[in-house]
Amino acid sequence: MKKIAELFKTLSDVNRLRLLMVLDRKELCVCQLMGIVGLSQPLVSRNLSILARMGFLEERKEGKLKFYRIKKNLTDEKNTIMELLRRSLSEDDIYLQDMEAVQDCTEFQKRTGRCDMDAYKKFMKWRMEKRSKRDTQKEVV
Repeated sequence: MKKIAELFKTLSDVNRLRLLMVLDRKELCVCQLMGIVGLSQPLVSRNLSILARMGFLEERKEGKLKFYRIKKNLTDEKNTIMELLRRSLSEDDIYLQDMEAVQDCTEFQKRTGRCDMDAYKKFMKWRMEKRSKRDTQKEVV
C-alpha cells in the first residue's frame, strides 16, 4: 500500500505531471524542459529525479548534457497510468500549451543548432515575442 501511496503522491504534483507529459512526447534535456515548462533548473532537476526514482524516466548523457525520456520498458501499471494521463489530459489547456512549447523548442533548436543556457535564454525571449505577436493579432481580430 505504501508503494501505491508514493506513486499517487508523485503524480499529484502539477509540475511533475507536466514534465512527464512533455517527456512522453519527446526526449529533452534540462535546459529545454526549463524553457518549455518555465521552471527553474533546480525545480526541473528535482522533479526529474523523483520521476526517475519512481521508475517513469531514464536518462542518457551527451557531453555535459543529460537527456531524459520515458522509460522504454515501463511496468504494466505505469503503462496504464500513462495511457490514462494521455486520454485525460489531451484537451487540457496547460497540456496543450506545453505541447505547443515543445514544438516551438524543437523549431528553435533546429534553427540555432544549440542546447545550452545561452540558447535557453534566447529561446525564452523568442517565445515571449512570439506570444506577444500572437496576442496582438488576436486583439486586432
